[in-house]
Amino acid sequence: MMPRPLLPALLNLALLLLYPLSWWAPMLRAGLLPLFSLNEISVLTGLQSLWSTDIFLALVVTVFALFAPYLKTIGFALLHFGLLKPAALPALHLLGKLAMADIFLIALYVTLAKGIGIGRIEVAWGLYLFTACILASLWINWQTGQSRRTIRDC
Repeated sequence: MMPRPLLPALLNLALLLLYPLSWWAPMLRAGLLPLFSLNEISVLTGLQSLWSTDIFLALVVTVFALFAPYLKTIGFALLHFGLLKPAALPALHLLGKLAMADIFLIALYVTLAKGIGIGRIEVAWGLYLFTACILASLWINWQTGQSRRTIRDC
């Protein structure tokens, strides 16, 4: 069995690969009529569409959905391997709070689209992968804080 501090570090390294995969993965399948095929929507295709219609919103979503979680993951990797001082933890926690906005936005879009009743929306595997990445990141954040407190208390 792996020591506790090593597991968050290894899982965090895995997130460096899983986040980009989750950005390419289909999150939703949407279509106007039930009889026609559905278009797959990923984080990146959604952002591409957004950039052509609303640049400001696209910039905000890009920061929250791509940059904040990835920068936080890189920061925790540096922290786990002793390349970043623990004093950076408050900044990493702030990045984590910003990164949670993307799950809220996706849930809001699905709820609105289903509530309007126009077309059909199905959740695809990429939404689960992206959500798992965010939840794993939260757990890593919590575990790192716990291990830092334990070391400080000794």
